[in-house]
Amino acid sequence: MLEWLTRTINGWGLTWWEVLFAAGFSVVTFVVGSAFVTFVLVRLPANYFHSSHPRVFLAERHRLLRTVGVFAKNLLGIVFVVMGIIMAVPGVPGPGVLTVLLGVMMLDFPGKRGIETRFVGQPRVFKAINSLRAKFGRPPLMLDE
Repeated sequence: MLEWLTRTINGWGLTWWEVLFAAGFSVVTFVVGSAFVTFVLVRLPANYFHSSHPRVFLAERHRLLRTVGVFAKNLLGIVFVVMGIIMAVPGVPGPGVLTVLLGVMMLDFPGKRGIETRFVGQPRVFKAINSLRAKFGRPPLMLDE
């Protein structure tokens, strides 16, 4: 069995070191990505997806700082959406769908609030997020009825 696996790996032009590195890298990215997504979802205010939550970013700051901040936030949001789409591909480790959600949450575009609410309002997604929040003693998310 081990000889067959070694021949297969070598047939692909890889070494055992490269395969082990890729496996380790996959585990690390999965753990770090999952930890980050968990941290953000747990730290969200319970009313984040409710209409009572204000949506203005850096409103009290100087206009230049706000412009740079909004640009950086949108750029990071695009990165998260792309990473989430990649992680959503079967065989690629990581919390893809939740990473896409985090990316969308960071972006500013018309209709964003409705898209977020529809996505989070999906029963499986809503239940998964709220059970995660409950494990950390956080109240469940509120949605508009």
